Amino acid sequence: MSLKINIELKGTHYQINLEKSWSLAIAVNFNQANQQPNHFSASAASATPMQAENFIGDTRQGGSCNVNELTINPHCNGTHTESIAHICHSAIKTDIVSDTEIITKQTENYPLTLAQLNIPVLIPCAIISITPELALKSDEHYTPDFYPHDAIISRTLLKKACSHYTNEQLQALVIRTLPNVKSKCQQAYSRENQPAFFSREAILYLNERGVEHLVVDLPSIDRLHDEGVMTCHHLFWQIEEGCHQINNASLTNKTITEMAFIDNKIVDGFYFINIQTPAFHNDAAPSRPVIFTTNKIGAKQVSK
Repeated sequence: MSLKINIELKGTHYQINLEKSWSLAIAVNFNQANQQPNHFSASAASATPMQAENFIGDTRQGGSCNVNELTINPHCNGTHTESIAHICHSAIKTDIVSDTEIITKQTENYPLTLAQLNIPVLIPCAIISITPELALKSDEHYTPDFYPHDAIISRTLLKKACSHYTNEQLQALVIRTLPNVKSKCQQAYSRENQPAFFSREAILYLNERGVEHLVVDLPSIDRLHDEGVMTCHHLFWQIEEGCHQINNASLTNKTITEMAFIDNKIVDGFYFINIQTPAFHNDAAPSRPVIFTTNKIGAKQVSK
């Protein structure tokens, strides 16, 4: 059986092969800290058997089934997707209507949690590969100022890599940094192991091109130690620097997915992406971005 669907994007018809997909998520090995990626010296993700009265959720200890309680920091322990609530005050109100009915309301002028975002099932997506450049050799900027050894993804690099994609094809953008090694899946990022990040101009370029969903293999689009400014996050969602309130210009339905891994077997090009997240009323959650191959098709093929 062949699972294929046809999609029209701005007058161009594409066929998506649902049997040819790749996950961009890093698998989390609970209780194996050296097998997990780590950011900001966070505690490792862990799993412990649930215990309640005479029950233990571990078949090795005599339990009838395995039931683990998980401890995880979505931002620091693996692939995760963030909403605008990551940098804004959250004001989710829960009204208890009865013993069985709970209504969660989004207060006006407050950011959306992941559970409230309207993320399409399939999003046009380009995958590009970029070798970060030395920041001080560029004419671009960041707040706070660049350090001597900072490496960045610049507007110049992005503009070149995205030049042959239309804005419609760039609704989502996946960026693979080079060199691309599998050790990224267990990388511990720290002040001594500072990864690349984005310049101000790079993020503004993504906004100009209409990128709604950004996926990167970096732990953050901002510098690891940036004095708490989070310049690029603020620019991406159009939140004033130093402010934690949305405004009329804020881009509330956009997402950032960090700590992905794009295998070298996946070639640069145009795809469709499905960003899978749990329905958490939180600013971020572990996620599983999945890309699907696609091909242009003619009118005769569409009518079949």
